[in-house]
This record gives sequence, C-alpha cells and structure tokens, in this order.
Amino acid sequence: MAANNARHVRLRSAEDLADPRLTPYTTLTDAALRRRVDSEHGVFLAESSQVVRRALAAGHTPRSFLLGDRYRESFADVLAAHPQVPVFTGPDEVLTTLTGFHLHRGALAAMDRPAPRPVADVLAGARRVLVVEDMVDHTNLGAVVRTAVALGWDAMLLTPQAADPLYRRAIRVSMGTVFRLPWARLDGGVAASVPSLREAGFTVAALEVTDRALGLDSPELEPIRAADRLALVLGQEGPGVRPETLALTDADVVIPMPAGVDSLNVAAAAAVALWELRAR
Repeated sequence: MAANNARHVRLRSAEDLADPRLTPYTTLTDAALRRRVDSEHGVFLAESSQVVRRALAAGHTPRSFLLGDRYRESFADVLAAHPQVPVFTGPDEVLTTLTGFHLHRGALAAMDRPAPRPVADVLAGARRVLVVEDMVDHTNLGAVVRTAVALGWDAMLLTPQAADPLYRRAIRVSMGTVFRLPWARLDGGVAASVPSLREAGFTVAALEVTDRALGLDSPELEPIRAADRLALVLGQEGPGVRPETLALTDADVVIPMPAGVDSLNVAAAAAVALWELRAR
C-alpha cells in the first residue's frame, strides 16, 4: 500500500494507482485520450526536470509532481518551493504501469492549463508571427517552436485542427521553450484570418512549393524579408498549405534545392525559413 502523509505519497504497487489525483498521469502514450483528459481536467503535463523547472519559472501552477525514487534529492529544491503541492514517488516499474512508458527523464508535473489567449493579445507588438495550419505531429510542432524561439520570432497562431503546443511530447521536444512563445488558436482556417492579419499590418507569406514561389535566396524576396510585420504560414505534413490559403497570400517562398530533391521535413524546412525571414 502507499505510504501517505498530508503531502507525500509513495506508490508501492499497482493498487496504489487508484488515487484520483493521479488521473492526469494515466495513459500518457495515447495522444487522443490525452486531449480528452487534458481538456476535462484543465491540465497539461511537463516532462523532465528541466522542462518542469521552465514551466514553473514561466509562472505555471503545479497540481502535483510525479518522480522516480532516485530523483527526489535532485528535485528537492522544487519540492521545497511548493510545499502544498502533492508529491508522488515510487519505483520505476510502478510508475511505468501508471504512465505507459519508462519514466527516465527525472520528473513529471501536472500543471494548470492556462486560459486561452485572444489572438489580438498575442499579435500585439509582434513583428514575426508563425501561422501553423493543421500541423498534426507533436514532435514537428515542438521542433518548430524551439526554432522560432531561438531565432527571435514573436508569436504563433494555430488552426483548430493543429497539434496542441501543451501536449507532453510537444513541450518536451521544444525543451520548454513553448512557455516563452505567446500563442493562440484561430477560430477557423487561415484563409479566413488573412484579411485581419493584413489589417493589422502583416505581410502574409506561405512556405510552400508553388508555381509563383520565390526562393529564399532570391533578390525578389527582399520586400518580404524586409517587411515590418510578417506572418509565415506552415502547412500540414504531406498536404502542405491549403489551396484557399495560397490564393490569398502575398507571396509563397521555397527553399532552393538541387534537382531530384523535392522537400524537407516541415520542421527542418521551417528552421531555414525562420532564419532567412527573421526580423532584422
């Protein structure tokens, strides 16, 4: 049985996992279930000691901590700083039963999911904005976020169908940089938002192979590169940017490649484009 006090719970067997406070940690390998659980319970999961620390530093509120026995000493300062937050510890095999994977990255924390931010608030003062249209892979999204923060992009907008920036894997791949990037969900597709982006002073470009696309090394791209406010649209893995969006963009941009090479992974392509189109 679990050894309990007012705050610390040591999990000794699978029977101890019935504690309702552990619900946020169950079936972490099932992304579809995670979306439902996270929404119902208003939480997100921060994974690894470094990511948990970055979430806390960004002001997010922890509900509980889950860590393997061997990590308690290295995490003692965090636990001491949050004396009212429940702490669950246990041997690896019990935690694996709970989460569905081997917990080898130090710690997990269930955090209160922040309230959605209005698009206007996210755009206020931003010069470079990433627009994520229907990208569904959390690994790709996390990698794109990490690059955007590293290269000084200011904000991110996502369509309703796009992956969740606060899904455990997206956060971990971003190395917690998602907590530094203001983001918001659009009410609908990107095409419907292009007029309002233009009204806010944004030039709108898409990273997509089209007949009119300009190479990122083209002199003709200079007006796009020098735009005071620029929104760059990234499309879904495979299908790319939607045709209705491409019909409205001010320009399409492409990475010049040798014959026989037609594309890069969206995260790799984004890294090149975000560097070339960063604010000067």
